[in-house]
Amino acid sequence: MDIRKELEKRILVIDGAMGTMIQRHKLTEADYRGARFANWHTDVKGNNDLLCITQSEIIKGIHKQYLAAGADIIETNTFSSTVIAMADYDMQSLAYELNVAAAKCARDAVNEFLAENPAAAPKFIAGAIGPLNKTLSLSPDVNNPGYRAVSFDEVVSAYYEQIKGLVDGGVDILLIETIFDTLNAKAAIFAAKKYFRDEHKTELPIMISGTITDASGRTLSGQTLEAFYTSVMHAKPLSVGLNCALGASEMRSHIEELSQIASCYTSAYPNAGLPNAMGEYDEQPHQTAHFIEDWAKEGFVNIVGGCCGTTPDHIKHIADHVKKITPRQLPVLEAAL
Repeated sequence: MDIRKELEKRILVIDGAMGTMIQRHKLTEADYRGARFANWHTDVKGNNDLLCITQSEIIKGIHKQYLAAGADIIETNTFSSTVIAMADYDMQSLAYELNVAAAKCARDAVNEFLAENPAAAPKFIAGAIGPLNKTLSLSPDVNNPGYRAVSFDEVVSAYYEQIKGLVDGGVDILLIETIFDTLNAKAAIFAAKKYFRDEHKTELPIMISGTITDASGRTLSGQTLEAFYTSVMHAKPLSVGLNCALGASEMRSHIEELSQIASCYTSAYPNAGLPNAMGEYDEQPHQTAHFIEDWAKEGFVNIVGGCCGTTPDHIKHIADHVKKITPRQLPVLEAAL
């Protein structure tokens, strides 16, 4: 099952927000803990990745809702499943297990969906690799700009363990996403290449998705979109794209730019508009789908979906709007002299 063959034929749809769907369940501290962590010494409510162990049926159910809505690619619930991010809950020791469990939730969802829908198109599981809550390019101490809360080797080690768990769990793709610091992303790329080399395994395709944080068109660490792309293209990714931070309306010009410079496939999964004063997202599914349909007709994208605030309803509208549109064609590159 080769995702590249599918990308040649059609625009693929990636799923929407996991956190938005988890919030709908209104889970309590006890729900997050489950029986296994009933006596854990810190609060764990908000550790959404932990639910892959304690509430796996809920996570699997969310995946199945997105599959039913038309998603071709579903992301594992592993945005924070590293020793670095899990330190917030003193659960560093669970990092590997969380990734394996999350991949299993996704695989079970895909298997059940395909058993119920044997005529469905192929479905792919992307192992979600988040940006971390510590950054290599910026100092957390305004009085000491040279200080770093973490080292490159520590970040590589954290991502290496996560990637091992995702691969052992059975993902099809690695998705390095919501990148605001390209050096963190480079550590993830290095960790992936090192893992497959160490294990003598065939490399999985890598999707890379950055985040433009404001109207300046730059990442949080200060790179322009073109500089970001240039910094990661050595990884020979399956796709490069943008997600989060912006709604589709605000993201359009950046996606257009990326489509013109990328030699690989392009992806885009924006938020459901910009958050309101309460931090909630008001953009309706038909509105998000209208913006993304426009991108598709203009030939900007190969993979589309939703980020914060999007739901299976958003994904269904997006899938319906792009299913008959020809995907962006990869540019023909001139051979180097």
